[in-house]
Amino acid sequence: MPRLILVGGGSSSGKSYVTDKVINNIGLEKVTKITIDDYYKDQSNMSMEERVVVNYDHPKAFDWKLMRKQIQELKEGKAIDKPIYDFKIHNRSDKVERIVPKELVIVEGIMALVDKQLREIAHLKVFISSSPEVRFLRRFIRDHSERKRSYESIVSQYLKTVAPMYKEIIEPSSNYADLIVNNDDGVANASIEVLTCVFKNELSMATDGKDHTYHANNEFTEELLNSVFDDSTKK
Repeated sequence: MPRLILVGGGSSSGKSYVTDKVINNIGLEKVTKITIDDYYKDQSNMSMEERVVVNYDHPKAFDWKLMRKQIQELKEGKAIDKPIYDFKIHNRSDKVERIVPKELVIVEGIMALVDKQLREIAHLKVFISSSPEVRFLRRFIRDHSERKRSYESIVSQYLKTVAPMYKEIIEPSSNYADLIVNNDDGVANASIEVLTCVFKNELSMATDGKDHTYHANNEFTEELLNSVFDDSTKK
């Protein structure tokens, strides 16, 4: 059965960058990745003016019922038709994407560790940390270049919702993580190497049929960490 890994962290902490690098190291054919961003609520009944002012950094902006159902199905080895979110129109697309679970199923997004029901079914929970300054600069560049948003709207959204929600909701969710890695240094950091070793260990457990779920009272034992790195060097 697939192993379910949750990867959380603040907006522009580098979740996607780090996760994609790790997946490339492991092998694309062994990993299925989805993003929680695609589970923003359908807002077809709202005008563009109404959509623009929605707090997209609050849990209420997400379709938790559908998200929980589909992630559970992926964990059970079932294919899903995942919604696709269009950031340019602030709404769910009318298209869906067929997702087939592989040995590892990675769910990445700012809310990955916020929901108790998702945490309870996950085999591993990871939090990507980064300083507020770095996260703001990354988001500023991304939203302007990729999402074609004005400088004023980027700064306004960050100050009104992104930063406050990080302190209130996202950062506290790091307390539920089995592993926290820092991503301030971008390409030069060690988070990719560390997570590659840990995810390879998860991959090796995906086929043995045993319950290897980590628990908060033992995930950082020296014995466990040594086993992760020792096993990874044998592959």
